[in-house]
Amino acid sequence: MTTDQKVIGLNPIGVTYYKSYCKEGSLAQLNRASDYGSEGYRFESYASHLRILISSSVFGSNEIRIFSISTGRIIIIHIFAVNTKNILFKIKGKHLKAHYKTSIAISLIVIIVLVILRTTVTGQDSIKFIDDTDDQPIDQQNSDSIDLRYSNEYQSWKQTSDTTFRSLFNGNQQADILAEHPGMMVLWAGYAFSKDYLSPRGHMYSIEDLYKSLRTGAPMTPTSGPQPAACWACKSPDIPRLLTTTDAKTLYKKKWAELGNEIVNPIGCADCHEPQSMGLRVTRSFLKSAYKRNGLRIEDATEQEMRSLVCAQCHAEYYFQGEDRILALPWDQGYTVENIEAYYDSINFTDFTHKLSRAHLIKAQHPDFELFQMGIHGQRGVSCRECHMPAVGEDENRYNNHHIKSPLAMIDRTCQACHRESEEILRKDVYERQNKVYAIRMRVEEELTKAHIEAKFAWDKGATESQMKNVLKLLRQAQWRWDFAVASHGAAFHAPQEVTRILGSGLDKSTQARIQIMKVLAQLGYTQDVPMPDISTKAKAQQYIGLDMEAEQQAKQKFLETVIPQWQEEARANKRFIEGN
Repeated sequence: MTTDQKVIGLNPIGVTYYKSYCKEGSLAQLNRASDYGSEGYRFESYASHLRILISSSVFGSNEIRIFSISTGRIIIIHIFAVNTKNILFKIKGKHLKAHYKTSIAISLIVIIVLVILRTTVTGQDSIKFIDDTDDQPIDQQNSDSIDLRYSNEYQSWKQTSDTTFRSLFNGNQQADILAEHPGMMVLWAGYAFSKDYLSPRGHMYSIEDLYKSLRTGAPMTPTSGPQPAACWACKSPDIPRLLTTTDAKTLYKKKWAELGNEIVNPIGCADCHEPQSMGLRVTRSFLKSAYKRNGLRIEDATEQEMRSLVCAQCHAEYYFQGEDRILALPWDQGYTVENIEAYYDSINFTDFTHKLSRAHLIKAQHPDFELFQMGIHGQRGVSCRECHMPAVGEDENRYNNHHIKSPLAMIDRTCQACHRESEEILRKDVYERQNKVYAIRMRVEEELTKAHIEAKFAWDKGATESQMKNVLKLLRQAQWRWDFAVASHGAAFHAPQEVTRILGSGLDKSTQARIQIMKVLAQLGYTQDVPMPDISTKAKAQQYIGLDMEAEQQAKQKFLETVIPQWQEEARANKRFIEGN
């Protein structure tokens, strides 16, 4: 890249203009520089497009491509001659010439843009997102009319069905976490996560995996089953659609099965993009509400902040408020594990009572956004998009990859956009951080599991509420810290120092709980070691906490074979599946 070289290319949702004052660098580096306020501009709205076309020297390139976000077309303006008197250009096959005086040129450009906007807006009311396409080839380089279904963004989104990537910890493949960590079933005894906990796959599986999860039960009627409708909240663009006709209070207090024939489309474009403009948007009201309670407005967020906020509306800690089961984010006192714990304590919130220890516990729900803010990348202004949806392609074919996955699957486009080390060194650095966090995580799990078992032993020996009060408090604090760190799958890299601190605190409180239990047992006349059950496998651990897994599996299989086909048949009859043009 040479000094003052201009690069104009197709952005996922608009025109992007770059002007580099660096002596060399890749397009990815220019893209990143523009995001952080260096020379260059990144525009993702029509208002921004107007500003760039009117005020910038775009004629240094022989072509401008504007992606029509209301029709899925690309409008190409060819600039093939510029001198001190005239601008010669071509739009949609028509050659035009304009006298090159500043005032006239600006006016002409404004008129051209308005004409383009008119032609792109009037053809269609809104984009229709589809769940499949034929494989008809298309020449995106030379066509001035491209259907959205052939866009690189859409095609890469379809690749979220790919589950081949695997790293040292997780990846796109679905792993049975309970089989890998049997002690977790003891930690969640009395809660649905002790039945089933699989590592997440791509967005394409958001509905299918919820169907199959044992945590959603096997409801054979719309009003049966263990879970509320709020469990659908982050799984589909059908939720924002339903909330246009009913309020959250009415919707979320329904049973999960009541919405089975309505929520059928996996996480897709409409969850994060305006259908008319393709600009980024927040579609979940609970994020807007949490922002508002902190004196902030989503409408005031910058484009860079929005690139994380669209993820935060689902990848964050949440809870269900009251009997109406309204979904809310507990950010009233801050993002840290202690801030959120203090908020929960202030409202006497509990997710479940532990079956063995009787502790009133909080179940963390993937606090990814919160922990990301505490890491070096989040603090330096990096967004989720840079690492999970990097820019790929060159020039007019440049776009953000919507195959959302681990940055380790594409280090050349993620880490190396900023770092100069080799892929091997960068991967090793990530694994080193993860291994250190993993080591302390395992110590916390071991101590905390024993603490719950020992607490049960103390109750069985006749311990009183008064004797166990401090134990139960310590168990609640210890488990919240462990779960906060473990439930966020990328935490060991997003914020390794903070996660290590959290787990260290969890280990300390687990040890304190065990010491307190030993004192209680001594008061009851027992001074020997507490016998530990064999929980070395998933089956043994589930049997120990009293689960009938054979009955659970049989009920789920019947549900999948009978109820799911009914839901899908009703959805097709009511045209709930998103279909193509």
